[in-house]
Amino acid sequence: MGEPYAAQTTAKDSALHELFNQWPSVEWLPPFESAESYFRNKAKLMVGGTVQQPTLGILGPDFTGVDLTGCPLYEPAVSESFPVLTAFIRRAQLTPFHVPSGRGELKNILVTAAPTGLLMIRFVLRSTEPIVRIRKHLPWLCDQLPNLEVVTANLLPERKAVPEGKEEIVLGSANTLPFNLGDITLFLQPRSFFQTNTAVARGLYETAREWTDDLAPHTVWDMFCGVGGFALYCARPGRRITGVEISGAAVHSAKVAAANAGLSDDVDFREDDASRAPTASAPDLVIVNPPRRGIGQLAHWLNESNAGAVLYSSCNPDSLVKDLRTMPAFAPIRARVFDMFPHTDHVETLVLLTRV
Repeated sequence: MGEPYAAQTTAKDSALHELFNQWPSVEWLPPFESAESYFRNKAKLMVGGTVQQPTLGILGPDFTGVDLTGCPLYEPAVSESFPVLTAFIRRAQLTPFHVPSGRGELKNILVTAAPTGLLMIRFVLRSTEPIVRIRKHLPWLCDQLPNLEVVTANLLPERKAVPEGKEEIVLGSANTLPFNLGDITLFLQPRSFFQTNTAVARGLYETAREWTDDLAPHTVWDMFCGVGGFALYCARPGRRITGVEISGAAVHSAKVAAANAGLSDDVDFREDDASRAPTASAPDLVIVNPPRRGIGQLAHWLNESNAGAVLYSSCNPDSLVKDLRTMPAFAPIRARVFDMFPHTDHVETLVLLTRV
């Protein structure tokens, strides 16, 4: 942080070019830049301090709370919720969790904002003990935040350095956050993954749609499809798309989004492990958007398949290049850096590969 933004994007772009030096014929489009501030649609706030003087941010080396509510990373709808949440902690008597002693209840607060300004707020708790008080004061919270759509309690009883646990208790009437991205509205459940930079995510989906339309495939697979962003953006009449995702909740959300967009006849979503080698014949195009570890054994399967092209969206350049080297039957022909995470060394990259 503090480095001029133009220098940041130039450095990221140059680093990707260097990693791709064994493929010198790749056409590199200019980096897709982010806003320099107020771009992050999600806050993961560790709660410190006391009931009367809580902090929302991170914990210092001595586990003292460091308040980051003035940080300019967050979208206005997110940051405007912070003083209300601080007041809510006092009102509902939510004791911040104290890491050294293991006492207290409120560990983290996770806030997500949709492009419309609607909010999802999740209270990460050590136990169910505070839920009665959260429910009691929830009408006050809704009055203070009229854009509040989803409220949940997430249970994290273990002492782990993770932002959330596996059990979610919905405290209001809604359990999904409508996330409008222009042509498509996605539906995020509390534990759904979505990119934290809405504007850049939309640019990523739009670029994927343009490159897919250039290929004009009749059949497409969207592997690691999540809540369906790539599949729904790339849908066209006469084009059959199948999305594969291991999370049943994400598959349900993707099906709701397809129905909402009138695309249920064109796009199908299935619950399965996308990293495993499929048993069906390959489609014309395979879209992959894997976690940081990459696509695993799917790379070997793709290399031996009859798929005509691969569209690879990656958040980890190292695993991306490793996977590409596992697929010598394909050559990258077009690539673009998307600066999803300004002021960090992380980067999203979209690469189009065609069969050699």
